[in-house]
Order: sequence, then C-alpha cells, then structure tokens
Amino acid sequence: MTQLPSPGSPVSSHNEWDPLEEIVVGRLDGATIPSDHPVVLCNIPPWAGRMQAKAAGFRYPKLLVERAQQELDGFVALLESLDVTVRRPDAVDHKKRFATPDWSSRGFCNTCPRDSMLVVGDEIIETPMAWPCRYFETHSYRTVLKDYFRRGARWTSAPRPQLTDELFDPDFTVPKPGEPMRYLLTEFEPVFDAADFVRAGRDLFVTRSNVTNAMGIEWLRRHLGPGYRIHEIESRCRTPMHIDTTFCLLGPGKVLVNPEYIDVDKLPDVLRNWDVLIAPEPEPIRDPLLRLTSMCGKWLSMNVLMIDEKRVIAERHHTGMLRALESWGLEPIPSDLLHYAPFGGSFHCATLDVRRRGTLESYVD
Repeated sequence: MTQLPSPGSPVSSHNEWDPLEEIVVGRLDGATIPSDHPVVLCNIPPWAGRMQAKAAGFRYPKLLVERAQQELDGFVALLESLDVTVRRPDAVDHKKRFATPDWSSRGFCNTCPRDSMLVVGDEIIETPMAWPCRYFETHSYRTVLKDYFRRGARWTSAPRPQLTDELFDPDFTVPKPGEPMRYLLTEFEPVFDAADFVRAGRDLFVTRSNVTNAMGIEWLRRHLGPGYRIHEIESRCRTPMHIDTTFCLLGPGKVLVNPEYIDVDKLPDVLRNWDVLIAPEPEPIRDPLLRLTSMCGKWLSMNVLMIDEKRVIAERHHTGMLRALESWGLEPIPSDLLHYAPFGGSFHCATLDVRRRGTLESYVD
C-alpha cells in the first residue's frame, strides 16, 4: 500500500499580493470554441452569439492559437525567471463529447485555472461552475491536485451541480441602464466561479454574476466558517462575469477599481480606510481579428498579477495602466498576453497562485 507523507502543505496562499512562490498556468492545447448554451451567450452581444452558435464545438483557428501560445510561453518564461515554480494541467482533447443523465456537451479549454479552483490557505476548492461545457474541466488538473494532496494540501470539491433548465431563467434579458439588476441564474442550486472572488486574508470579496449566484456565495461562506468573512461588491456591469476586471486587490490597504462598474461610495464599509485607485481608460485594441474574437471586455487591462507587494505583471499594450501602477508606487513588469483574450482572459485569469510566502491575517476594520 502507498504510504502518504505527513502533512506539510505545498499549498499556502492567503491573499493576492504576498511573495509568489508557486503558480498553476493554463494550457491552450485542444481548446474548443464553447457551446451556444444561454449561460455562455448571455455575456456577449447578439451578433457574436450568432457567430459562436455556428462555430461551437470546433477547434479555435490555428492563427489565434499560435499567437496566444507564443505569448503564453513568454509569460511562463518570465515567471520562471522571477524564481516562481510553474505547474501546468494535462493536455486534453476538449472536442470529446460527454454527458450527464440530463444533458450532453463538448468541452471548452483549460486556459483559466482561476475560474475552476479557489485557493484559501492550504485548501484548494474545485468550484461548481455554471457553464456545462466546463463541467469536467478540473480533470485536466488532477495530476497536479493529487500531487498537492499527497504532499499535505487539503483538496475539496463543492457539490457538483445538475445544470438542468431549472438553474437558468428562460425569460432572462440583459437589464438596460437604470433597470434593476437581474441575472440569468436562479437559486435552484449553488454555482460559482472562483474568479468572482478575491482574497485579503480573513476577508474575501465577491461579485454576484451570471456564473455565480447567491446560493453559491452562501455555500462558500458556510464552508469557510466563522474564521472568514465574505463581502459582496456591487457592480454596475449589466453582464457581470468575474471580479478581476472590476475590483482588484494590489496590496494591504490598496485596491484597484473599474470606474465604469464601481460606485466608490457603495464599497463595503470595511474598506473605508483603504486607498481606492481608479483604473485609467484602457487603450483600444486595434487588431480587428482580436476585437472580433475576444471573450473579454476592454477592462482586461486590469487583469494584472501581483508577484509581491511591489512588483506586478501587466499587459505591455496598456501603457496607461503601466503608468498608473508606477504612480501608485508599484513596479510594473510589462509582458504580452493580449492574444489570450479569445480563450478567456489575461494574467490573473490564466493563473492560480497556490503558494505565497505569508501568513493568515486580517487587513480590514
């Protein structure tokens, strides 16, 4: 019988800014255009939805993959040059069809580990994602997860959702400006993406979205218990999905916010003594192919990765953001990941920091 080692977890990450030691970076191999399920299409314009419905299940065009792969390789090399250990998921054929008793789908990709797994301390939590095409996405990370578990990490999976029609409001329409906020998801069962949460020690911040419902937030609150507090950030985005282009933690007492989505006067009271930094208007994307195929909005300029409290990896193209980070006393490290947007994100989305050198603390009043 295999003897498990004594605990001494290789996983330990309490916030977004302690010195980074180990990280998981996504993979482009086998990426497939996601399905035309309503939960996928609700966050994109109708014309883009019609195009995606015709392309769903096919491989991404070679030109898109090659551009993104070149940038991803450079990003991995940069992390390693900064003495960060990089782990990768297994390559997967996402074109394969799979099924539950209620529905069937093809996959998507494993480019964004930040969505499917949440690290809180020494625990990795597999999240109950709402996109059917991502149902088995964490299987590609099982080699890494089992290694961490054998070496002492805690490994948890939230209840696997049914993702039946009862979870999705059939009458949903995107709310117009001035209308009350509404979401595609019902409260049929708990679902959430980890990328709707950011961590500041004993406090986590979350945006409710079209992939994270109130029941999912409550599940995580109960799971973490009284040692942690979860605060909801109100977003003015009409099609919300993921917090890391809305509200980004840069260090203790320092948060970057999206002026289009955030009303600073409505931030939680626990942040009243924090420095609130306003993100500059992003530079326009001039590549017509990238504008056409990106799954992300213009505020991907905010999707930065903290190496420690000073150093931050940010997109080279977004010079306004680089200058703003410098003016706030940070040391931006320009890098390229602009062509990763058709696959779901940028530096923060493409990674999962599993070990940062630091301890569990409270940073809010």
